[in-house]
Amino acid sequence: MLSTIRTAVALGALGIAAAAPAALAQDPAPLSQAERSAVEQVVRDYLLAHPEVIMEALTVLQTRQEQSERQRQAEQLSSLDEEIFRSPGSPVMGNPEGNVTLVEFFDYQCGYCKSMLEPLNALRERDPDLRMVMKELPILSPASTTAAKAALAAELQGKYTEFHLAMMGYRGRLDDDVVFATAEQVGLDVERLKADMESEAVAAEIAANMRLAQQLGIRGTPAFIVGDDIVPGAVDVRALEALIAEQRGEG
Repeated sequence: MLSTIRTAVALGALGIAAAAPAALAQDPAPLSQAERSAVEQVVRDYLLAHPEVIMEALTVLQTRQEQSERQRQAEQLSSLDEEIFRSPGSPVMGNPEGNVTLVEFFDYQCGYCKSMLEPLNALRERDPDLRMVMKELPILSPASTTAAKAALAAELQGKYTEFHLAMMGYRGRLDDDVVFATAEQVGLDVERLKADMESEAVAAEIAANMRLAQQLGIRGTPAFIVGDDIVPGAVDVRALEALIAEQRGEG
């Protein structure tokens, strides 16, 4: 907070300097210590008399930072389009040939991700043309990594969706026993699953998702991508539907 206020004070000082007489602004001579002290006193007196300037400066600064981050993310989305939307290692749910893609970054240990399970299931049922790309992002615990590796291995047995839904629907703290019991419940060959979990392909997919999240500035789960928009957190599914409709030109 202190550094932010200092930034705001600096901005205020710049504003006062800009309003100074032209002759002073054009004078290339450096200020003496006495002159510098006088300017600092003017700035201090002004900010004490008008503290709302600090809040205004902070608002402008935050807006500029947000705009800069959105621009950076847009550039990254464009350059990483193939890896985000069409990576062969990322499982797909919904319609593989759907005309709009929704990407989800998630962790099986994440309560917010679990809260999105039913809304997303309902969304898929309502929208037969929705393609969902699933990005395993195990960032919360070692059990998260076990679950993510098991999910990707389940894809090799053609049961990714069943395993994913069962894991997301599990209520309680994950551990390896829960992961493998769930795998058995959905009909997976657990011994084969364990072997496939250690494959290079599974490790490469998780590493790629970690790298991708860092490049896109995704710092938590869940996070969604639709078109050029990154939507962080557990959100009202209607916000995602609006972005999907916009991609279809229905907005």
